Amino acid sequence: MFTGSFVALITPMFENGQIDYPSLQKLVEFHIQNGSHGLVSVGTTGESATLPFDEHIEVVRRTVEYANGKIPVIAGTGANSTAEAIFLNEQIGTTGVQGFLSVVPYYNKPQQKGMIAHFEAIADATDLPTILYNVPSRTVADMLPETVAQLAQHPKIVGLKDATGDISRLQETQKLVADDFLMLSGDDESSCEFLANGGHGVISVTANIAPKQVADMCNAATAKDYQLAKQINSEIAELHTSLFIEPNPVLPKWALYKMGLTNSAFLRLPLVESELESQKTIEQVMRSSGVLS
Repeated sequence: MFTGSFVALITPMFENGQIDYPSLQKLVEFHIQNGSHGLVSVGTTGESATLPFDEHIEVVRRTVEYANGKIPVIAGTGANSTAEAIFLNEQIGTTGVQGFLSVVPYYNKPQQKGMIAHFEAIADATDLPTILYNVPSRTVADMLPETVAQLAQHPKIVGLKDATGDISRLQETQKLVADDFLMLSGDDESSCEFLANGGHGVISVTANIAPKQVADMCNAATAKDYQLAKQINSEIAELHTSLFIEPNPVLPKWALYKMGLTNSAFLRLPLVESELESQKTIEQVMRSSGVLS
């Protein structure tokens, strides 16, 4: 269910900061039409850090409604408070989502034993599958392969989004978990190599802008046509890097606004609009990649 290209979906907003639900519906339809295999609603790219509970829950609910069963929706429900993560799972679990994405607790810097206790408590409190999310560049705390292996024994913990960008970490983890434990790349720049080394899919920021290319790359990798996957990836390789020259999702939001898919590029503070030079850079890359005519 959770293989292939999952879009780390932005949360569109009007200039007054309110959620832009018409644009959200347009984005969901855009991704369905372009072959994305699923959506991740209100993850890091969806500005989860600045959406209060009521908005967080409503954005996920609307995303599921707009997807209308055509592709699965995973909800970002991670928190650095275990009780808060469980609360979000309880509230969002009734919306029709197919699973949860739960990030390593940030700022607290938990020990490996603390991570195990945290994720086991979350998984124990739900009937839906949970995907772990390790992104030490943001959380500081790094979930080690041995910790993933122990958590993989829980029947409700079904996979890992690995955003380390380190292929050796993928290989090390694969040795410790069952073949059906999902390994998903959370690092666009290394995602093609990740797939070529046995990864099951990607949770992609680039897919916001180039959904067809990322989905086609995943389809080629699933068919074990890694040459084709590499060729497709080469066409969007510059997007992988240029979308991150400012903190995510600053440039993805601007790019989608430029493509006419949203009404504004507004971000919640403390993030602000991208620099003019960054906009020029990403626009040039979008044109050279063929996603903007």
